Parts: sequence; C-alpha cells; structure tokens
Amino acid sequence: MPVDVYREALRLASDIRDKYLRAVTYAKIGYYMYRAKKPEYKTAFKYAFNAAASIENPVLLVKALVEIGTYLRRADSKTAQKVFHQAYESILTFPEPLKDDLLEELVIRLLELDMPDDALFYATDVEDSVKRNDLFLKILRVYLRKGNMRRARLIIEQIDDEPWHSIAAIEAIKEHLKREEFGSAIRVLSELKSEYWLGEAMKEVAVYLKNSDVPTATYEKFVDIALGMSSDTGFDVLRSLLIGLGNQGELDFVMDILSRVYPDERLSIIEGIVKTSVDKEDVLFDLINHLEGEEFERIAGFVMDQLLSKPAHGKYRRLVKTIGERTMEDSVRVKVATYLAKLGDFEDALKFAQLVRGHYLRSLAFGSIAVAKLKAGDIDGAIDAALEVKDPKWGSWLLSEILTKILELHAEGEVSEDIEERAKHQRILWEKG
Repeated sequence: MPVDVYREALRLASDIRDKYLRAVTYAKIGYYMYRAKKPEYKTAFKYAFNAAASIENPVLLVKALVEIGTYLRRADSKTAQKVFHQAYESILTFPEPLKDDLLEELVIRLLELDMPDDALFYATDVEDSVKRNDLFLKILRVYLRKGNMRRARLIIEQIDDEPWHSIAAIEAIKEHLKREEFGSAIRVLSELKSEYWLGEAMKEVAVYLKNSDVPTATYEKFVDIALGMSSDTGFDVLRSLLIGLGNQGELDFVMDILSRVYPDERLSIIEGIVKTSVDKEDVLFDLINHLEGEEFERIAGFVMDQLLSKPAHGKYRRLVKTIGERTMEDSVRVKVATYLAKLGDFEDALKFAQLVRGHYLRSLAFGSIAVAKLKAGDIDGAIDAALEVKDPKWGSWLLSEILTKILELHAEGEVSEDIEERAKHQRILWEKG
C-alpha cells in the first residue's frame, strides 16, 4: 500500500458533497490512520468536526456527532465522551418523540462501545417509560456481564414499573446464583412485589439448584433465610421456592420442610406443586406417594381436577389408577373412572365406578363411562353402563340422558360431555320439588 494513501483519502473525501457523509468519512479515515500509527489522524478528526459543523439539519448533525464519537472512541476516549455529551445536549432540545428516539440510539451505541455508565446517565432522560425501561434492562445486562453488581442494584432500584422491575430482579438473581451469593439472591427475591414474578424467580432458583447439584445444605440456606423474613414476605418466598423445588422433583426435601409449616399453608404449597407440574407425571406420581390420609384425599381430588381440565393422555394412566386404588373417597373414584373412560380403559373405569356408593355419584361415574362408550361408537355398551345405576330415580334419569345422547350423536355426529352439569341441575330440581 502506498505510503501516502491516507493523505490521498483525505484529499478525495473533500470531494464528497453530502456534508454528513463527508464528516463520517473523515472520522473513518482518522480511525484507520490512528490504527496505522499516523500522527495526522488528529487532522482527519478535525476535518470531521469541521464538516459536521456545516450540517444545517440538526438531526443529521446529532447523528454525525455520534458517528464521529464512535470512531474517535478508539483513538481518544476522553474526547469521544465530550462528543457524545455534545450530541446528548443537542438531543435534549428536540421535541418528543424525536428526542426519545435519538436518546435511544445514543444509549444503544454507547452500550455497543462498552460505555454503560454514560449510557445509564443518558437513559434516565428518556421520557417514554417503555423505552426507558427497555434501555435500563439492556444496561443492566451489561453490568451483570461485567460482574458489577453494585451498579446493577442501582438500576433495579430505578425501575418502578412492571414487568421490567421483576425482569431486572430475576436477571440479577441469576447472576447472584452463578456467583453463589445466595444471601444477595434471597434479598432481591424478598423485594419482588408480584406473586407471579416471585414464582418465576423461584423457578430459576430451583432449576439452578437442581442443575448445579448443590448439597442439601444449600437448599437449607434458602429456607432459613426465607423463614427469617417477616411472616408474609417470608412465606411467599418459601412457598415459591418449595413449589419450584417440587417441580424439579426434589420432593423428599420439600416434604421435610413442609412438616414445619401449618396444615393450610402446607396444602397451599402442595397444590402449587401440582399446578406447576401437571405436565410431569413422574413428579405428580412421586408427590401423591408422599401423602397419606385426608391430605392424600384432598390432593388426589385436586390432581384429578387438573388432569380432567386437559385432554386425556395415556401417560397419566399409572398415576390415575394409583389414585383410584388408594382413595377412599367416592368423589375421587368418580373422577378416576371418568378419566380412564376418556382413555378408553373401560375395564378399569368400570372397576372403580363399581366401588362408588351413593346414587348421585354412581350416576356421574357410570354416566361418564356411558358417554365415553357412546363416543367410541359402542351404543350397547353405553346403555349397559347406564343400567348399572340401580336407583329408580337416578337410574331412570341416566338412562333418559344416554338415550337422548344416542339421538344427539345420530343427528349431530357428536355428543357433548355434560353429564355432571346436567346431574347437578337435576338434583337441584328434585331438592326443590
């Protein structure tokens, strides 16, 4: 490459008519001259500033200053900071929403140049709360990546709006966990005001603890800190943590901790584990095997309600049959029979339905089986199931319903699964009569 290539580039750049492009080109030349250790790089940047000063459009002038500052950053960081500040002061004179748009561009550029302190200073002047909070999150992630937890903490304190505050807190919590700063993680957790985001944060904690293969003593640290908080906050943190750990399959530990809490609180946490783990048959199966007596019955019914609220799936057959074999509650047996019938497992469904006492509940159990058989095209089987209810009133009602549904299927090509609703309605009518 010829020795005078840079001077030639400077000469040719003067022919660029567009003032913005000329200013930026001079800045680029200055940058490459600096890299080549050419002392004349300062002259190139001087030309860049002169070209920028001649730009009449104030928006283009700001954009030119940002570009000049970007290239100057590599050569003279202090002067570059002054250039960015000059651009910032000009931006403040613009009306909204232009001001916010330009500030956003400036902040993002500063982050690209690894200048988070300057970016944070300028981001505070963004008036649009959505843009400002989005920028705060970007800046936060830079500080977290650098391990500057003090600065990260300051940003979290500046964000008042949701969901940004909680998202920022969770980002910080994850970093604290990586650094094994468990006390700091818990402190941030305790400040989350949203139950939803507290739950999300605790999922992160639980997943981290599970995947990191930390000793049980580490779990205990989180529990001890949570129990040491004020009653309401401490329980919310503990509840979310135990639900998260339960969802990850750490049920031995969870059940041990639950032995220390009040029964109502214990049930609330177990129900939370069920809700968050409804797609994990192995967790639900392990959970019910940790339960006994009245607690088992209540949770078994709750599990079945959760399963019945979704399309039936064969992966739950083991769980449902185990509940059916252990429960002493007829209402739970009805749900078990209903679910198995939906799976087409009529033999087991009938077995559990036969155990149901009480005419009303038997009508629900056999009614569900009859509807499932009807949907499977087994009309005779549907009628046989309906005839299993021997009570004159409920047996007659169920047979009437099934015969009607046979006609419904013939006419409409489908049959509605509303036996329970219709049975409740009929019971109310009889009670009033």
